[in-house]
Amino acid sequence: MRVAIASDHAAIALKAALVAWLPAQDVSVEDLGPFDTSSVDYPDYGYRLARAIAEGRADRGIALCGSGIGISIAVNRNPAARCALVSEPLSAALARQHNDANVIALGARLIGEEMAKACVAAFLNTPFEGDRHARRVAMLASPELVSQPPEA
Repeated sequence: MRVAIASDHAAIALKAALVAWLPAQDVSVEDLGPFDTSSVDYPDYGYRLARAIAEGRADRGIALCGSGIGISIAVNRNPAARCALVSEPLSAALARQHNDANVIALGARLIGEEMAKACVAAFLNTPFEGDRHARRVAMLASPELVSQPPEA
């Protein structure tokens, strides 16, 4: 499996720990930066990660920032990316099972390294269930498929 990973300056240490750990999980890693703690803008790195997914350079992605919120919003601006912000393994597994998430976002200031590894492991090792979820996932990239609720 090919995984792209990107962060902002607040998540450099967590990104480095994951980049070092992922090869032992039989994962090929593309580190999209940044590479030091100089202040950067998380949208730049979120967009870069989403582009790697959209272009097929990575099968999955890991997006990191201080809270995980900003970079997840940036990643999700690309219709090819389905990024879920998670903070524990069950959410990471459900994001894969039900939403076919191809990117997870983690908040480096909110979870520790071991919890981040547990989330990433669940994300990488959980398959998409398909079936009834496939129709819903298709709707995420194609809003015209969404049925309009009745007027209240």
